[in-house]
Amino acid sequence: MPTTYDSYAAMPQSLTLEEMRSVHDAILTEVGSDPDALELYQDLIESSVRYAKFRMDWRFLNVEEKMDIDSDRTSAHTSCITKLNILARCLRTQQKPATWRDTLGDAEADPYIRKRLGDFACYLAFVTALNAR
Repeated sequence: MPTTYDSYAAMPQSLTLEEMRSVHDAILTEVGSDPDALELYQDLIESSVRYAKFRMDWRFLNVEEKMDIDSDRTSAHTSCITKLNILARCLRTQQKPATWRDTLGDAEADPYIRKRLGDFACYLAFVTALNAR
């Protein structure tokens, strides 16, 4: 079956492109030119690009290949979530609201939120790839 944005948008807890853009804009505004926050943001981007590669490849792998990389993919996914949390914590210690983190949701409260956080990581990788030309 072909993949489309509409098929993604119909999935539980999906984010619209505008929601992802809004969250990303909020992150960038709060990070500003603070060197510590910029470093954490860069860590998030690198982690997101790594995870997005796993997720893109996943669709083309057979069951055995998926089993071989599943722990690495899960680790990359967890790393993205951790990087989001660390960045939000850093910004909050600087008295910035980081409400964007609440917008993305709590993976412990709803299992689909973990997927949603992975979706946002893929959005960050998408924006990074577009700007790499």
